[in-house]
Amino acid sequence: MELRHLTGFVAVADELHFGRAAARLHIAQSPLSQQIKLLERDLGVQLFERTTRSVRLTPAGRALLEPARRLLADAETLRRTVRAAHLGETGRVTVGFGGASAYSALPALTRAVNSELPGVELVLEGQIFTGEALARLTDGTIDLGVAALPVRRGITARVVRAEPLVCALPEGHRLAERAGVTFADLAHERFVTFPVARGSAVREAMVQGCHDAGFAPRIAQEAPDSYNLLALVGAGVGVAVVVGSARSIHLEHVVFRPLTGPGVPVLPIALAWRTGNDSAALAAVLGVAERVLPTPPPSDYVP
Repeated sequence: MELRHLTGFVAVADELHFGRAAARLHIAQSPLSQQIKLLERDLGVQLFERTTRSVRLTPAGRALLEPARRLLADAETLRRTVRAAHLGETGRVTVGFGGASAYSALPALTRAVNSELPGVELVLEGQIFTGEALARLTDGTIDLGVAALPVRRGITARVVRAEPLVCALPEGHRLAERAGVTFADLAHERFVTFPVARGSAVREAMVQGCHDAGFAPRIAQEAPDSYNLLALVGAGVGVAVVVGSARSIHLEHVVFRPLTGPGVPVLPIALAWRTGNDSAALAAVLGVAERVLPTPPPSDYVP
């Protein structure tokens, strides 16, 4: 039994027409018919009922179809794995992330890496905000981080998202009726935010926005991640400044309003890695990321 015979069998089973199956495989119909005959001879069963007008799977053919698909898929995985090993595209890449931007970006990257780089294992470490991510990239305890610009010396970054800031409010809050909210509107509010020690760029932007509006924010409580932060907002503990991607976290009793007014930044969120890291596995992941997480135009985030 040869893989090309199974490939031909699956094509005919899908098309139920030898001519269309041959065209799909870019071969002539006669060699395809010969492949099916050889497969039937090898298995000792008839796989198709053929007439001048139709082609139908026999019970034996129906029984073979799904195992054949799985075997061909496994063979393709084997090819990619061996090819990746030959190119050095094997190993582990540890990704540090935190915040709603990463929750939006990483699933697409993870799915693509799992599909295209079977020799690479992505290890995801959560609750790592920008400051901590940059420190851990520098000391080599993570290979790739999701971080807001700017980054420090020795770190290379590529922007993958442009995140506007929004205000998360408890349902029924006096500001929830407005189309937009300014930092000055929040002068008498209590804030829920990320821990100061974790180096959150969103927290820094919130503090700077409040200072620019003439007040220091009153921090009611800190939360380790976006989900817990929004849960506290929904419970009425305070308001929060978050990135636009947080809207994808659906919690009851929380509403979002855009932050408006002069000087409200758009945060450029980037994939970051240590300059000079020569890991072939990291290079392969970055190559996949170029396609699935393209860089937005600078006009989206440069003032």
